[in-house]
Amino acid sequence: MHGFWLLIPFLLIRFLLLAALNREAVTRAAHFAPMQGKERIAYYVYQISNSIICLYLILCRVQVDFSWRFSLGLFLYVLGLYFCGMAVMSFSAPDGNGMNRSGVYKFSRNPMYMAYFICFTGMTLLVRSLILLAAVAVFQVSAHWIVLAEERWCVKQFGADYERYMREVRRYL
Repeated sequence: MHGFWLLIPFLLIRFLLLAALNREAVTRAAHFAPMQGKERIAYYVYQISNSIICLYLILCRVQVDFSWRFSLGLFLYVLGLYFCGMAVMSFSAPDGNGMNRSGVYKFSRNPMYMAYFICFTGMTLLVRSLILLAAVAVFQVSAHWIVLAEERWCVKQFGADYERYMREVRRYL
């Protein structure tokens, strides 16, 4: 099976489910907070590594067997899809102020980024690619810089509410 097929459920959840739940949420999800300094570089690295992950999966094949790598990869892939779906559902229903604090956002300020990492790590194990693993690692490090910019923007946007949320809920897990 081509690795490309792993992207289909991910993209359906990430974009079509979000659009079906709340079209305005698609615009919010596409918004990147203003970047400064090294964050601008991280943004480009994030976009490039995201593209590499998607394009490289087209070249890969899933090695179906019942080894520990395959089993762990399948588990992480499905878990990542599940968390992505949960994050998308929560993201599509912000509170009256426009903040997301319900659902998985009660446990993580950035559940979508966590879901992407878990899902991409599962994909990496399923196709057994060190190149893909490196791209996922670069993706995750660059995503952290984007998260920092987003959190700074959220503090400006939501003020004390977001600062309180930051104290109560972890950045990732």
